[in-house]
Amino acid sequence: MNCIIIEDQPPAQRILKKYIEDIGTLKLKGVFSDAVQAMELMKSEPIQLLFLDIHLPKLSGIEFLKSMQNPPHVILTTAFADYALEGYELNVVDYLLKPFSFQRFVKAVSKVPLKKGDQSGENEVDNGLQARNEIYIKSGYEHIKIEIGDIHHIASATDYTEVITQNKKYLSNESLLFWLERLPNNLFYRIHKSHIINSKKIEKIVGNQVHLVDGAKVPIGRAYKENFMKNVLK
Repeated sequence: MNCIIIEDQPPAQRILKKYIEDIGTLKLKGVFSDAVQAMELMKSEPIQLLFLDIHLPKLSGIEFLKSMQNPPHVILTTAFADYALEGYELNVVDYLLKPFSFQRFVKAVSKVPLKKGDQSGENEVDNGLQARNEIYIKSGYEHIKIEIGDIHHIASATDYTEVITQNKKYLSNESLLFWLERLPNNLFYRIHKSHIINSKKIEKIVGNQVHLVDGAKVPIGRAYKENFMKNVLK
């Protein structure tokens, strides 16, 4: 999901950039100090999510939001709670009151639909993922074909990911984000900043650990637990 930050305070910009990097499912396309600067990029780049400060120079975040005919999803960020009601009247996804934690940030992002106002588009994406039975892993100069259902979990290291099946581990040049975008989202869940699991391979959940059928014990990160448990135990 492509996103941009419109925020005039450098410390707040740095925090948002770090959180976006850590969550792994967002692609940051730009950081802007005022809304006028962001307009040009939004004309040329498809942006699905906007982190928008309310108090901005030249044009306030609320004024900017009101000026857009077909705005992307918006998460408002501000140090003042006074504008919460007005923000929700403008159909924002969420309202982050500074300073906010990474857990609160993840909760806000988890509310964003995959495709705004396009349920049929979401179904097409899901069906395409569910119909795919195999995927290729790029390992060095090789592309290795494996069955998607054989994947137990994927772990991220500094420069690579480790794709773990019942009998073998594959080192991949791709990032964790790559796998999140290509594996069925009704089957594979990110439960930690460094781990994706196949929900079909869960043996049991004990506290903050997922025990898989191959004996692996994968930690559940606090920022991901609520969303994971809600979807798996539904």
